[in-house]
Amino acid sequence: MRLVIQRCLEASVTIDGTCVSSIGKGLLVLVGVEQGDTEADVDWLVGKTAAMRIFDDTKGVMNLSVNDIGGEILAVSQFTLTASTRKGNRPSYIRAAGHDLAIPLYESYCAKLSAAIGKPVGRGVFGADMKVALINDGPVTIIIDSRIRE
Repeated sequence: MRLVIQRCLEASVTIDGTCVSSIGKGLLVLVGVEQGDTEADVDWLVGKTAAMRIFDDTKGVMNLSVNDIGGEILAVSQFTLTASTRKGNRPSYIRAAGHDLAIPLYESYCAKLSAAIGKPVGRGVFGADMKVALINDGPVTIIIDSRIRE
């Protein structure tokens, strides 16, 4: 699984002109699920997401997690994170998991992350044409791949 985590002041998902989810200060997390991903990947990424220290402390040092600041999280499925761009100019999405794997792992990630932070995680709608808006704070953007755990 791959995540793009963006520290934000606010973020939202709109579908067909209707806002389906929005958050204030916290994290916008884009979630890509690849073939072969498992619950072990979900568990590892939930731990990283909830505990990642990317918010400023009183000295202006990134030393606090989303939990520490009482922040919110919005998680949006995004299969394009699995793109391979090695050949040509048209990305290949052959590594993207099908719905039978991707939906349960995305839902599991959201549910476990909600438990980890003690509040609901905002969500997009899997497979929908979503308009995602955010005010990136910093900007701070972190990419995590569960297959790279060095």
